[in-house]
Amino acid sequence: MALDGYSDQTLSRQARAAELLDAETEAALARAWRDHGDTAALHRLVTAYMRLAIATAARFRRYGAPMNDLVQEAALGLMKAAEKFDPDRGVRFSTYAVWWIKAGIQDHVMRNWSLVRTGSTSGQKALFFNLRRVQAKLEREAHARGEVLDAAQLREKVASEIGVTLAEVQMMEGRLAGMDASLNATQAEDEGREWIEVLPDDAPQAEAQVEAAHDRARLRGWLAQAMAGLNPRERHIVIERRLRDEPRTLESLGSELGLSKERIRQLEAAAYGKLRKSLTEAAPEVMAFLA
Repeated sequence: MALDGYSDQTLSRQARAAELLDAETEAALARAWRDHGDTAALHRLVTAYMRLAIATAARFRRYGAPMNDLVQEAALGLMKAAEKFDPDRGVRFSTYAVWWIKAGIQDHVMRNWSLVRTGSTSGQKALFFNLRRVQAKLEREAHARGEVLDAAQLREKVASEIGVTLAEVQMMEGRLAGMDASLNATQAEDEGREWIEVLPDDAPQAEAQVEAAHDRARLRGWLAQAMAGLNPRERHIVIERRLRDEPRTLESLGSELGLSKERIRQLEAAAYGKLRKSLTEAAPEVMAFLA
């Protein structure tokens, strides 16, 4: 249901013009869709309750999402409800559908509220949509008793009221305090620096890069010296087994050299032993690099 070209007034007018279904007609349409896949019955059922979807969507406008987007999510929730509705349970479709509609709208609002994922648990979702209301209720009740709640006391009572942790309440207060800000925004209204300019650079600094390059050169020199102490066959095995992007198997090297897999493994182990001994004797500090 594409709604981009519709105004709020057009949507509301079309919804008000839809028929009102009695319980028997509603159940008959639901059975026709469930039992026979009657798309005309599904369309009639969904169209009749678009007013419910629009009214529910309007309650979420304060979260900043465009009304057309909210209505579209509400319509999707309404269609999901129609697909899953069981008329034999004796429940009116509107009672069943409102929960699917609200769930679809809430998911949309939370997905688009911030680039940072908000409300990944049921407790966080309850906080997102009820924090301000519960805070106001608790403050009214405290005022009626002649009490004044400070911020810490209010957070504790909110956590108890909604059934979440104090840390979750503090986190959600921060999330709701403001929307995302662009890193390309200036720090002042005049021609100031952009916020992105003050972010620390995580890349290695010049000194660290020079030091790393020096260490790599030393390691290459030590390794070349140690490799020179191996005989040609041992050197070939080490290169093929450890220094290739795609190391060769013991079996393939055995076939090439006319030796068994076990013999190749033994030669490889012996070569590693010689390398370790040579590296340790020539440069004991090399073990700190290889650790």
